[in-house]
Amino acid sequence: MTPEFAFNRKARRPMALLLAFGLALGLAACASQDEEAQEQAIAAVPANDNLNAVLWTQRSVEFKGNAWTAYKLAMIRLDQALANRKWTGVPAEQTSGYRNLPPAVVLDVDETVLDNSDYQAWNVTAGTEFDPKTWTSFVNSQTSRPVPGALEFTQYAAKKGVKVFYITNRVVEEEAATRENLAKYGFPLDDKMDTILVKGEKEEWKSAKSTRRAYVAANYRVLLNIGDNFSDFTDDYKGTEAERLQVFEANADHWGKEWIVIANPTYGSFESTPYNNDFKLSGDEKRKAKRDALTSWPGQ
Repeated sequence: MTPEFAFNRKARRPMALLLAFGLALGLAACASQDEEAQEQAIAAVPANDNLNAVLWTQRSVEFKGNAWTAYKLAMIRLDQALANRKWTGVPAEQTSGYRNLPPAVVLDVDETVLDNSDYQAWNVTAGTEFDPKTWTSFVNSQTSRPVPGALEFTQYAAKKGVKVFYITNRVVEEEAATRENLAKYGFPLDDKMDTILVKGEKEEWKSAKSTRRAYVAANYRVLLNIGDNFSDFTDDYKGTEAERLQVFEANADHWGKEWIVIANPTYGSFESTPYNNDFKLSGDEKRKAKRDALTSWPGQ
């Protein structure tokens, strides 16, 4: 080793150390900036009351298992109903002499037959709320998927000779897209008669569904009624919490027998009950009413 080489190597050591130190500082600064950016990104995600409910509906095996459980129970109840001519799933609307009528089932569409959680997810991620215009655009996109078990149940019923009716509060302008969405997956439909009964299709067909259940019951023995909202089973769903509970308990014998409920935590009459269905209230006022309705552990 020449003296010149030894000197140059010694001279380069401090420089190398400085470079390494500078690099370390740079990496630390970048990491700090990344962490800060990540914290800012997290802080920028707005809170949304529906986040967990939509996440559960879209991603959990529990939702799939719950829906499948309900529809497998429905298959058992269907067979029992076919063997018992006294059986009816619409006791308030079924006319006398129904025992000799051909069998049918009625089902709600949204969150009962078709899963619209993509629309709910869009509202969460876009920071928006339900709007009839965006809802109609979503319906027309025909991107709703079958609720687990719904297709299998309706096809099972059709093979048994049971007419399948869909009673939905989708509006007339959305019926064609709804039909195509259902047909795309193979849900039983009838080319000779209308089995999709939408809101407003007849003058008396309002949001309350009893008139449409009565329309079906006039010509069919309705074996089962399947839905996700209290309003799918009774028109007495808009009362106070105590009144709703009273109606629920008065119909105790129907639940799990003629009436099958699909779980839907994303929306429904349950959430508007705490603020007395006053949709003119602000979002904060509605949220406060719902928080006040909770039964909370007092803490330690």
